[in-house]
Amino acid sequence: MAQHFLLSSAARTLSLKAVFSMGEDKAYQTFCEMRWPETDGEAVCPRCGCVESYEISTRRKFKCVACGHQYSVTSGTIFASRKLSFVDLLAAVVIFCNGAKGVAALHLSRDLDCQYKTAFILTHKLREAMAQEQIGRTLNGTIEIDGGYFGGYVKPENRAEDRKDRRLKSNRSGKRMCVVIMRERKGKSLPFIVRNEGDAVPYVRDHVGTLATIHADEGSGWDALHAGWDTRRVNHSVAFKDEGVCTNQAESYFSRLRRMEIGTHHHIAGPYLNQYAGEAAWREDHRRVANGTQAAMLLDAAMGSRVSRNWKGYWQRATT
Repeated sequence: MAQHFLLSSAARTLSLKAVFSMGEDKAYQTFCEMRWPETDGEAVCPRCGCVESYEISTRRKFKCVACGHQYSVTSGTIFASRKLSFVDLLAAVVIFCNGAKGVAALHLSRDLDCQYKTAFILTHKLREAMAQEQIGRTLNGTIEIDGGYFGGYVKPENRAEDRKDRRLKSNRSGKRMCVVIMRERKGKSLPFIVRNEGDAVPYVRDHVGTLATIHADEGSGWDALHAGWDTRRVNHSVAFKDEGVCTNQAESYFSRLRRMEIGTHHHIAGPYLNQYAGEAAWREDHRRVANGTQAAMLLDAAMGSRVSRNWKGYWQRATT
């Protein structure tokens, strides 16, 4: 198997040097093994499931013996219609995973010597693959919940007498959104994007077990949680932790997301906020996992995802 080194449990198990020294053939075999693990990398037709095919080696494509369908290892995945080489794609996954606070598209475009738009789309496709892990997730046990506001920055006026109180709703831009995070103690995370903190209560009903214990702060938006769960509150104006009740895990998530915003991306609000929030949750959930294993998990998720309907070429918009 070409990917034994990806499954090591050491802290640092994969480097760019190792990826680029693999060569195109080994990188291609890696993608085959990730796409078809049940056959040890042997091609399986995505249309009819036939395991017999002709290999068109000059184009790295296959032709199914049963139905005649031609396909490649990336057909039907988020890497479909790719232009980058397999080494570059694998390197992009490694660079993306190695960034503890995210990786800017401009940084990736410089490392791979590709256009900024190429890197921008690729990173968002990887975030979409990350989000597949969170679909349908239900949280149980002790759940910490909190909200943080992003976007909608209003630049203050130059002269002091012209400045307005930006805390007032009437003086805001209306673009500010709230990221609500729910985190299991020693478990998984689940983020949501809402307008106000209290608007997340319906999401809590759908994704938190009825026997769970919820820890929240003193915000009035969480008062409705007492009706359905054992809800315990901590007043942060008095203490960060009170009799074992705290939201430290939720605050840890926001610490990472804020640093992603300030130190890496600088602006993550608007229509992309949901994907950045999901990326931060994935990084928090797997922060103890070796970087090689993270790369293997992300590549496996990407190869198991269907063609992106959000990050696609203009020629694909006619199909659904």
